Amino acid sequence: MSRTPPYRIALNGYGRIGRCVLRAFYERDAAFNFEIVALNDLADMASLEYLTRFDSTHGRFPGDVSVEGDCLHLNGHCVKVLRQADPEAIDWASLGVDLVLECSGAYTSRADGLRFLEAGVPRVLFSQPMGSAADVEATVVMGVNQGCLTGRERLVSNASCTTNCGVPVLKLLNEAVGIEYASITTIHSAMNDQPVIDAYHHEDLRRTRSAFQSVIPVSTGLARGIERLLPELSGRIQAKAVRVPTVNVSCLDITLQAARDTDAQTINRVLREAAEGGPLKGLVAYTELPHASCDFNHDPHSAIVDGSQTRVSGPRLVNLLAWFDNEWGFANRMLEVADHYLRVAHDD
Repeated sequence: MSRTPPYRIALNGYGRIGRCVLRAFYERDAAFNFEIVALNDLADMASLEYLTRFDSTHGRFPGDVSVEGDCLHLNGHCVKVLRQADPEAIDWASLGVDLVLECSGAYTSRADGLRFLEAGVPRVLFSQPMGSAADVEATVVMGVNQGCLTGRERLVSNASCTTNCGVPVLKLLNEAVGIEYASITTIHSAMNDQPVIDAYHHEDLRRTRSAFQSVIPVSTGLARGIERLLPELSGRIQAKAVRVPTVNVSCLDITLQAARDTDAQTINRVLREAAEGGPLKGLVAYTELPHASCDFNHDPHSAIVDGSQTRVSGPRLVNLLAWFDNEWGFANRMLEVADHYLRVAHDD
């Protein structure tokens, strides 16, 4: 017998994304058709409580936080805390979980996903891109292809924060002026795979260097992620990434060769109209104010196009800048995809 809402969700992994997902849920819980009933993380209860209550980037938790036994109480609601290293060690069925949000980043293949399914999880939404398109039934970017979900999928990916930023913008521009080729540079805040001071920290030797003393080039799968969502651009996208000494908010510097003559006013009009009243309202925003990156901390949009930075060289070489809160925007998309996923699955 199919379950009626509210559906039941568990978080696997309670790091930056897991905590942001939970915080965003409690800021927006009236918007969703589910409840968060459990989280799995190896941290001790005192640390879980403390890092839920206080966050250096997003501030204090918007409500009451306390611990009693294995429950993290949030505004009087009990989120059961599990502390297992392997998904197979959890009796997911006894929790009545409809969906697990995999937020640890440790599981990136189909074989990893099957471990959850074989342990009794009916479906999994991953907070990271999977190794290949074959590893999941769908990779979803809200505003672009959430309609691809049929309800029968069991392993779904929420892509990456950069893909969620770039794909809606590129889709719009490809429809408006055509994209012959594009080169994208991600300028990304520091992450926890970098040390505060130089240390043996990563197989990528650049990531052994202090996150807060250098601009550091890193590898990126953004081009592959874009081509997965927009196959019509396959072979036309190149991407690179650098990490910069900030704790949050990133941007994409996008350069593209348009298929038709255009100008900055046309590019900005297309993006502004889509953001202000079009299909991407609430997902993409538009501004021409003189912003700095910190202005977009805790901004829930996937992308905020900075129209003041749009440039067109000659008739077709376009350059633009799109900001995104790489934590908060992505966490909000995770919740929205989860909500849509569950509605479709239970309507099927």
